[in-house]
Amino acid sequence: MRIFNQNLRLQDIVVMYFTGLALLMVIMVASYPAPKASIPLPPLPMPYQVSLDPRGELQLAWNISDANQEVYIRLTATAKLKYGVVLGMSDRGELTNADLVVLWDSGAKTYFGDAWSDANGQVSLDRQQDYELLEAKQNPDGIQLLFKRPFSTCDPRDYLIEEGTVDIIYGVLDQPLASLEQLNLFSIHTGMLSITMLQYGIPPTQMPPDTKFLDVAAPNVTIPSQETTYWCFNQQLPADMPKNHILMFESAITPGNEDIVHHIEVFECLPGIADVPQNSGACDDIMAAPKLNFCSPVLATWAKGAEPFYFPPDVGMPIGGPGSSKILRMEIHYHNPLLMSGRRDSSGIRLYYTPSLRRYDAGVMELGLVYTPLMAIPPKQHNFYLRGYCTPKCTEAALPKEGILIFASQLHAHLAGRALRTVLVRGGKEVEVVKEDKHFSTYYHLNNLSLFLPIALCPVGGNGFMDEMCVNFIYYYPRIELEVCKSNVDPESLQKYFSSMNRFQGNDQCACSNVSVKEQYSQVHWDKFSVEELNYLYKTAPIYEQCTKSNGELLPGDWEKQPIPKVTTVLPQPHYPCEGRAASNCPPTV
Repeated sequence: MRIFNQNLRLQDIVVMYFTGLALLMVIMVASYPAPKASIPLPPLPMPYQVSLDPRGELQLAWNISDANQEVYIRLTATAKLKYGVVLGMSDRGELTNADLVVLWDSGAKTYFGDAWSDANGQVSLDRQQDYELLEAKQNPDGIQLLFKRPFSTCDPRDYLIEEGTVDIIYGVLDQPLASLEQLNLFSIHTGMLSITMLQYGIPPTQMPPDTKFLDVAAPNVTIPSQETTYWCFNQQLPADMPKNHILMFESAITPGNEDIVHHIEVFECLPGIADVPQNSGACDDIMAAPKLNFCSPVLATWAKGAEPFYFPPDVGMPIGGPGSSKILRMEIHYHNPLLMSGRRDSSGIRLYYTPSLRRYDAGVMELGLVYTPLMAIPPKQHNFYLRGYCTPKCTEAALPKEGILIFASQLHAHLAGRALRTVLVRGGKEVEVVKEDKHFSTYYHLNNLSLFLPIALCPVGGNGFMDEMCVNFIYYYPRIELEVCKSNVDPESLQKYFSSMNRFQGNDQCACSNVSVKEQYSQVHWDKFSVEELNYLYKTAPIYEQCTKSNGELLPGDWEKQPIPKVTTVLPQPHYPCEGRAASNCPPTV
């Protein structure tokens, strides 16, 4: 968390801009350099930085003030901007209904303002100006804008900045605009990038002198000339590697590929698995190998904009030693919208480890839904919630009395996941949100937390990359036997649903037990009634719980037909500073 001096002055002239009958305020940038009489702004730390476009000509950097609930953004254009630039946030990177900030040129003057796009991508200035320009300057390297805005503005046209994925959209203007209302986002070249804007990291810790590093990296891959590629590679650890502790990990990106490598994940294969194929190729092909179904626990992860990840001072992630995993699987997402060919890549994640063991072993526990086709989302659903449970029966059997401490959490889904949430529940009451992402996409990040005694609630199934998942990998200490605490609907209850649907829909000939679950789902005529009945089944039917150790064995107990835990009290929605006050249309003081 970084909080810096808020005594920042507006550097540019404020002008009146009229559109229709509304009086709107915009900031006119009369010249890019700051006025000579002004005192330059002190340099602001911008620890989070990404390249927006594939050529690296638009650079985005930011920092947050958690105390003031504000984000500070620096946008740098290294190429010559003829007539301006658009930056915005929207749900899943759509050009419609987007929250925008625009720098545009009328041919005579240059303006900066808060704007929005409608359902057709048409842009208008916002009545409530919430982006505050702090500095605008031009130098030999290009144009740089520094501005800020609150996390929440209480403006219905503005994007609510929350923890989790934020989809950034951007575009460059190629002609002057006499009025911003002349702009339609579909008429200009645009792009999209997903980031985690609100990041809270563990402070760096001192590395011991015997620290070494291991690169888990792609083997000089030729990046395919297609927009999206998920590339997987399996790497063998040294057979005689003694027990060490991983203290930190960070990205190791091949120079020149920073704009194509979007995110990387490293998974551990189960200790008892041997002879995993040493393949390197597209993930949906490699993941077809049955043994790779046992390479799911996340060891390390990185995505654009992420800083190095440090473990807490007394904690290290074990690697090597007796009974440990000997094989790591790496997954890289290449985002290549320009379809560039011939690029070679050896990017990966660098693990820093030491034989000087710390007090606690860190562990990774998997919460959510079992990888199974028993849980499914009917077709053409705008919203449909699935829940996985880690019940008190499992946590009481596995957790020590003093509990465990969660220090990081990573939500994971594939292509169908839209929103994920994990909640801590005690005595039927929601106590804390462990992790939530309301705008989830397949771009993953680590976020740090400090909570005790997790019991999970997670909003579909299979092991392959094209099958869906809904899980949360929590990083915690001290390490315990429990590694997987997930659930799925009771199979017998699901079969009763299929039988009743077939009778109701006039398909009396169906021998449900003779066909696969996937086929049974496909045979259902999905209408409002069948969808509502399936939703009711998922909410009320007993569950099978997967309460297993790292070797795949279930903890002692009967885990079939478990009742769904009752949640009687839910957490209230968060309150933001802007709530309860009238929106201000007043111009900033010059």
